[in-house]
Amino acid sequence: MGSAAIQGALWGAAADDWATLVEPQSASLYGAVLGAVGVTSGIRYLDAGCGAGLALQLALARGAVVAGLDASEALLDIARQRVPAGDLRHGDLEALPFGTSSFDAVTSFNAVQYAADPVRALREIGRVARSGAPVGIVTWGAAERCETRSVLAAIGALLPPPPPAAAGGPFALSEPGALELLATDADLSPAQVGDVEVAFDFADLDTAVRGHLSSGPARRAIDAAGRDAVLAALRSALEPSVGADGRSRQTNVFRYLVAHAR
Repeated sequence: MGSAAIQGALWGAAADDWATLVEPQSASLYGAVLGAVGVTSGIRYLDAGCGAGLALQLALARGAVVAGLDASEALLDIARQRVPAGDLRHGDLEALPFGTSSFDAVTSFNAVQYAADPVRALREIGRVARSGAPVGIVTWGAAERCETRSVLAAIGALLPPPPPAAAGGPFALSEPGALELLATDADLSPAQVGDVEVAFDFADLDTAVRGHLSSGPARRAIDAAGRDAVLAALRSALEPSVGADGRSRQTNVFRYLVAHAR
């Protein structure tokens, strides 16, 4: 069973909230990684795990010819409205529906760790990239530098135990060298690692809860423990983030690796 079968329904359950409340928080991260992989005018660019398409919008504004893949049809519907000229397809990271050597640059923002087989997913990304093309792989940074770890822990506590072969949680690829090792196992050549600080800034506690409720892990927690339990856990985790102005703000660091296809 591939990524789409497992993840599509989860990430699409609250697609509008993800697109409007959560995805825009990472605009600076998308911009930094697009710059790191050299997305400019005329570049054939793929975002593998494109969500609602904000990174594709930013790449299009740079003049790129854009394509995207996602497990969620609901998120793809939004992406198609945002980037009607893009080649957007539904499918698995482990079996990308694009030809070999189709792209000059590829990114995957916080998606590879949700693949049923992350190494196979990265090998597919390497296959569809031309030889020597840059590939940007993004995950959470070090846990101690991510204030949203409290939210992730609250959701994780409501999930059933993972299978023995599972990757190891949201920070499994955050340890020094972990992304490089994964890329090497997938026959990519690691080149550059960088960190980008991102502020998750919501108008108030209720909006923050609603935003985090739209993530795939939160929807899985609802299936396991019920909506009320997840809502209570999220409110408890997010209450310390609310400032005197009533806004919920958490600062996080995301890590990216630029590798090259062989």
